[in-house]
Amino acid sequence: MKAKIFDGKKLAEKVLENLRKEIKNRRLKLKLTVILVGDNPVSKVYINQKKMACEKVGIRFELFKFPSKISSQKFKKEIKKIVKNPANSGVIIQLPLPKKFNAQEILNLIPPEKDIDVLSEKSLGKFYTGGSKIIPPVVCGISHFFKEYKIPIKGKNVVLVGAGRLVGQPLALWLLREKAMVSVINEFTKKPSFITKKADIIISGVGKPNLIKGNMVKNGVIVIDAGTSVKNGKLVGDVDFKSVSQKASYITPVSGGVGPVTVACLIENLVNFKKKK
Repeated sequence: MKAKIFDGKKLAEKVLENLRKEIKNRRLKLKLTVILVGDNPVSKVYINQKKMACEKVGIRFELFKFPSKISSQKFKKEIKKIVKNPANSGVIIQLPLPKKFNAQEILNLIPPEKDIDVLSEKSLGKFYTGGSKIIPPVVCGISHFFKEYKIPIKGKNVVLVGAGRLVGQPLALWLLREKAMVSVINEFTKKPSFITKKADIIISGVGKPNLIKGNMVKNGVIVIDAGTSVKNGKLVGDVDFKSVSQKASYITPVSGGVGPVTVACLIENLVNFKKKK
């Protein structure tokens, strides 16, 4: 068996083209503002993708860069200033932040009406209780794959590898709402391959190169790799693509898989916020 590749670039182009038409037809004036601390190489890749997506659809883009040595107090002051500016329609804090910061405290400074990443406690609370107008971009991106490739998830055994705030946690909730059977693997799970071998769908978002290998999956599994890290200067995923793609029915590549569609969903959230106003 040779896996079919989920084409994230093609799907992202489709989503962005629809958004471009909508922005033009409704003459929307939007601006995406990204806040970066330090110079994480993976962050830079994603920021560049966001900038290019904005250019494609006709949204203004601005990046605020701060040195990693900035104090927490000064950083918070700068964020408040950026957030207050009415020209900034959506504001993102690029993760990961340096370890010295309390990440959730920083994310909470983004008001819900500008939080297109759905990462502040208020925004997440709305999403978890079903009161949110938008959904976290990675959840939105993965849902686009299932729709585009007509993959039903109701009643399927879905295994989430990683329970982080960006991928695992919001996905677990969304999948349960979609009536999937959900198992979550974290660093304390004993014999993870015992669980992954039973999965119809595996979604990983850990950020550990080649964590999932071919001998950990069953034939015909659907694999979505939402984990990224840098290895030897190259962007790599959690899944050992070579061995897993021999057994999977569908698989996402890294890069060109989940990343571009997640970025397109970020723009989609920005446009949807404007609709609700």
